[in-house]
Amino acid sequence: MASKAFPADDTTRTFFAISLAVVAGVADTIGFLEYGQLFMSFMSGNTTRFGEAASSLDWVGVARFGSVIALFCFGAFLGTLIAAWSGPWRLSTLLVITALLLTVGLVMPQGPDAVPLHAYPVVLALGLQNATLQDEAGRSLALTYVTGTVIRFGAGLANILLHKPAPSFWIQGPLWAGLTAGAVCGGVLQHHFGEAAFLAPAALAGALAAIALTMTLLRPASPLVLNDSAPQPDAAPDAPSTVVIPAGQRRR
Repeated sequence: MASKAFPADDTTRTFFAISLAVVAGVADTIGFLEYGQLFMSFMSGNTTRFGEAASSLDWVGVARFGSVIALFCFGAFLGTLIAAWSGPWRLSTLLVITALLLTVGLVMPQGPDAVPLHAYPVVLALGLQNATLQDEAGRSLALTYVTGTVIRFGAGLANILLHKPAPSFWIQGPLWAGLTAGAVCGGVLQHHFGEAAFLAPAALAGALAAIALTMTLLRPASPLVLNDSAPQPDAAPDAPSTVVIPAGQRRR
C-alpha cells in the first residue's frame, strides 16, 4: 500500500519533523516564562488551567486560557486549509507563515491579562505548524506537544513484543528529544534576551522555509516535498488527495 505520509520521503519528513519540534520547544518555553506561565502549544496544560479558573469563577483566567485554546485549534484548522490549497508549496508556505507569526508577536501590544494579544501570534503559529507533516497512516505528526508522542512511543515498545510496530513509531523518540532540547534552549534564550528570544525560533523556521522552498523549486513534484496520493492529515483513509499538480510538473 502506498504511503499516506507527507512528504513521502522518510528522510525529508524526519528532518523537518525534528527541526520543527525544536522550534516548538523553544517557542513554548519562551512564552511560558515570558507570559505568566501561559503555554504556547501545550493545550493540555492550558485546559487544566482553564478548568481551575472556571471552578473558582476566575473569569479573567477563563478568557485567558480559553482564548488561547480556541486560537490554537483555529491554527490547526487554518493550517490544514492552507496545506490543501498550497499543493507542492505546502512546506515552504506553512513555514514562511510560521516564521512571520513568531516575529509578529514582538510588535503586538501586550493587552490585558484576559486577552494576551502578544501571545496570540505565537499560539497561532504553533497550531498551524501541526498541519505541516503527517505520518504513514495519514495522521498529523505531533510537532508541538509530547503527550501523543510519548503514548505512541510506549505503544510501539509494546508492539515490538506483540508484533511489528507502525513505521512512525521510530520517529517518536527523536521528536520528544527535539522538543525537549528546544525547551532547554528556549529557557536559556529567555533568561538572556527576554521576549526578543522569539527571534531564534522565527529564524529557525525561516531557515527551514528557505530549505523547503529550494527543494520545491528544484524538484516540485518529487517525494521530497509532497505525496500526491495522500489525503490531508487526519482525513478518512479513503479521502481523495487534495494535492493538485500541474501537468508539466508530474513526477518523473
